[in-house]
Amino acid sequence: MSETAKTPADFWFDPLCPWAWMTSRWMLEVEKVRPVEVRWHVMSLAVLNEDKLDELPEKYRELMATAWGPVRVCIAAEEQHGSEVLGPLYTALGTRLHNRGLDRTRETLVDALKEAGLPAELADAADSDAYDAQLRASHKEGIDLVGQEVGTPVIAVPGHDGEQIAFFGPVVTPAPKGEEAAKLWDGTLMVASIPGFYEIKRTRAQGPIFD
Repeated sequence: MSETAKTPADFWFDPLCPWAWMTSRWMLEVEKVRPVEVRWHVMSLAVLNEDKLDELPEKYRELMATAWGPVRVCIAAEEQHGSEVLGPLYTALGTRLHNRGLDRTRETLVDALKEAGLPAELADAADSDAYDAQLRASHKEGIDLVGQEVGTPVIAVPGHDGEQIAFFGPVVTPAPKGEEAAKLWDGTLMVASIPGFYEIKRTRAQGPIFD
């Protein structure tokens, strides 16, 4: 399989979200079984919800207050070292925040940066608005494809007619592997490519299973 034959799949994530983390691990499986190359981008739940904080439950408002740090670090890393660092950094962050259940502390951020081969000083961006314009631009690029009524992740792929096919999700647990990953990818693209198709949904019966 040549690199030029691979279909780009643009994936917008906020490292805070456990469901986006599950979907991202599925996408890494998809890369193994379909001619797909994931291109990582940053979006922000803090940005998405900043105009409706008064409508959110108190617990979620508290969560949003701490949501700026990780995405700011990710966007700073991209700006300083290129978009290719986002995949390894997301994996390092997600493993700590979700699989290991660590707090979103500076120590956790520094540890993830070191694993991704990035300078520890990038953790300073967590408490800085220096890259917020770039963060908002990256977020807007993804959310404009699907609308304001969704969250993270957003995935976009080129359609047969050249137009992008974009969608939120899929929300799935545990992350499918092997042929199951391929089946979910094929089916997701099939329904997402239908003009006027918007939603399939059922109540979540269990939380994310990190394996």
